[in-house]
This record gives sequence, C-alpha cells and structure tokens, in this order.
Amino acid sequence: MSGSDRISIEQGAGGRAMRALIEEVFLGLASPVDGIGLTALDDGAAIRVGDRWLVITTDSHVVKPIFFPGGDIGRLAVCGTVNDLAMMGATEPIGLTCAAVIEEGFSRAELLRIRDSMKAACEEAGAPIVTGDTKVMGRGELDGIVLNTAGVALAPRVVSDAGLRPGDRIIVTGTVGDHGLAVLSRRHELKLEGDLCSDVAPLNGLVRVALAAGGDGLVAMKDPTRGGLASALHEMAHKAGVGIVLEEAAVPVTPEVRAAGELLGIDPLNVANEGKAVIGVRAEVAERVLQAIQAHPLGRRAAIVGTAGTERPGSVILDTGVGRRLLSEPVGELLPRIC
Repeated sequence: MSGSDRISIEQGAGGRAMRALIEEVFLGLASPVDGIGLTALDDGAAIRVGDRWLVITTDSHVVKPIFFPGGDIGRLAVCGTVNDLAMMGATEPIGLTCAAVIEEGFSRAELLRIRDSMKAACEEAGAPIVTGDTKVMGRGELDGIVLNTAGVALAPRVVSDAGLRPGDRIIVTGTVGDHGLAVLSRRHELKLEGDLCSDVAPLNGLVRVALAAGGDGLVAMKDPTRGGLASALHEMAHKAGVGIVLEEAAVPVTPEVRAAGELLGIDPLNVANEGKAVIGVRAEVAERVLQAIQAHPLGRRAAIVGTAGTERPGSVILDTGVGRRLLSEPVGELLPRIC
C-alpha cells in the first residue's frame, strides 16, 4: 500500500484517500459478474436475474454523537441503505438486514430509542428489516454502537454513476451541507445561530418520481454523502470521462449552513449530506425532471446546478460568477464519524 503501512482516519472518510485504499486492497476481492460489481465502485452491485436486475448494497454506520438534530444512527442506517439502492434505480426494497455491534454498558433506553427510530424510517421508506445479527463488545473496545445494514431490491433497469456525457445537466435535489454541519454543531456543542438540522431521509420515493419523469434520459445518480457534493461530482466526472462545470450561485445552501461554514472555514460543497441526490439527465428532459422533483416534499429546493462537457475530463470546474477555477476534491472527510 502506498504512503504508509498503517491505516489513517482519512482513508475511511470519502474522497481520494478512501478510493485509493479500496483500489489497493479490497478490489483484490473482486470477481466478474453479469452486471455491475465491486470494480465499478458504485453505490452497490447489480446482477442480472432474468429480465430484471438484483441490486445489492451494504454500509456500516458510525456517527458521533449517535443522536443529532434531525436524526440518529438508526435513522441514518436505514436511510443510507435505502438511498444507495435508489441511486442505482432500485426504489422498491425487498428487505434490509441489520447487524448491531454494541459496547458493554450501552444504555438500554438509548438502544430502544434507536430501534424505534429504525422502525419509523423503515415504514417511511417501505423497506422492512428481515434479518440481522447482534454482538456485544467489552467496555472500552467500541465507542458506543456500530450498525451495519444491507439491502436488496429488484429493478427493471440500472442507473450507474458513470452515465454522463457532454451536454447532460446536473440536478441536486436540495440544499447541501445540512447533515455534516448539524452533527458537528451537536458534537462540539457549538452555539451557532439558526436551526442546523440533518437532512437524513429515505430518497426512494423522490427517485421514483424522477425516474418516471426522465425515463431513459435519467442517466446517472450519486448520493453526496462523505466528501459532499464536490466528491460526488468528481467521481461522476472521472468515471464518465467528462468535465463538469458547477454553477456556484445555483447550488442551494441554507443561510444557517452558509453562516456556519463561513464561521468554521468549511466549504458546504465538501460536507456530507444524507437526504440529497445528484442526478445527471439529458438536456431535453432536465426541466421536466426538475419539476417532478420539486413537486416532491423532499425536493422542493432542487436545482439544476451544472453541465457536463468536454473541458478538462475528470475535473470539476467551479463557475463563481466572476471567474472559473478548478474545484478540488477532498482527500478525506473534513468531519470524521458523521455517517
């Protein structure tokens, strides 16, 4: 492995460092599949089953604090898995799994609170938990609780994150930076003005209406979790071999997130989101898809924020309104343990 013989925190937090770790170590596990497998580094795998696709995804969830404005680790786990399925076009989950690793001494009342939150999120998403596992670690061997969830669904077609081509438009389904800054503010008990609240939510219903509106013109999707919008766009540009021009003024950001970001020196474009999607669409269906998303309760502040082109393939160019510059990709997550 390059750089060091020890794993660093940045290698588990999104961006270039994490992708390098996966490529150097875990792609050695990859085997050929009839569809999208591990080597694609997408939000999940898709395997052809007859005339449909079996979509599979898994994720582990660690967040500190485990309860934060707008959600908790339980809601995060369910929504994160449902959203990874949705980003591949699978909006009707068959079932989820849940494995909980719990530290000795963890509060039973808090565990029940997490369970109830997961149950509510499952009902919201229409995604039942059908099996699971529980382990207890010794006191001090774990920081509270870790949840792993996996999900399976069938879809008539798969949408990868690599389908952009020049001329395609980029839609973001709402304001960016909410989740990461809400968690940060609670973790450090920051006395920030305004109401910072996580956006954590299941997106399968929103994606369903976007797919219905865009049809085959909806060509790429990614949820901007670790590394934020900047990281998601870099991945999409790199995989598709296109450049993306991002219109800074078009990106929706709440006043609270903008103020917190300026105070802390953190760009909201680099901050994790847990209830937003980045969607690539052909230009001719862009307005129709945008209107359908804006009609959904989770998409009211959706906007067309950029365009794919031939300039600087694999890069993201930020148009500030007074000039252009390359938007750098985060090496690792600025805010560890937020998802």
